[in-house]
Amino acid sequence: MNTQSNTYTFLYAAIMVVVVAAVLSFTSLSLKERQNMNKEVEKKQNILKAVNVASTPANAVELYDKYIVKAIIVDSEGEVKSNDKVETFKVDLKKENKRELSKRDLPVFVFNKEGVGEKLIIPVRGKGMWGPIWGFISMESDRKTIYGATFDHQGETPGLGAEIANADFLAPFTGKQIFNQAGMFTSLKLAKGTASTNPHAFDAVSGGTVTSKGLEDMLLKSLGSYEKFLKSSK
Repeated sequence: MNTQSNTYTFLYAAIMVVVVAAVLSFTSLSLKERQNMNKEVEKKQNILKAVNVASTPANAVELYDKYIVKAIIVDSEGEVKSNDKVETFKVDLKKENKRELSKRDLPVFVFNKEGVGEKLIIPVRGKGMWGPIWGFISMESDRKTIYGATFDHQGETPGLGAEIANADFLAPFTGKQIFNQAGMFTSLKLAKGTASTNPHAFDAVSGGTVTSKGLEDMLLKSLGSYEKFLKSSK
């Protein structure tokens, strides 16, 4: 075949496209299992972080299995739908948030550690300024007081909205209350410099008003989905 002809050039390009596509497809499939495993490990680290348990990718699975003693799925009425630990972990909050509240699967992770006691861990998900924000809130045994919190984001501005993931921003959430003295659900409201004296408020991120409002909305909607469960004695 004439290597200078248009036919040769076309065939060569077509073959290279097929070969490259096959290599990329094989590489993607080969790495998919590892990528999924990394995502699971990261999620377990974040769940543990919400109860102030430090972990690494190397020991996260071991610590999760040790301290997360139970995981259940509840509905918006507070009724338990499943107590399968593996099934609960697989619930995708992004997909669930697109469904009607009455049809959602709401995961709850139960933590227990000697000297610390039992805590409930609830996942939260919402929208920041540039993309999704998410995290986990752990509750004291009274089911109204926050024990710990961890948040993360996809694309918030460093030094501004991205501060929601920093320890200094997260620390004040400990001890906050999502129900008032009358037992009404309040969630946590956005405040500017006054949250330290208000058990139902958190301070806005400096320069990150949109992200802060997104966080406020996320807590209201996500925690509100669990209101009846948190009020129940189950």
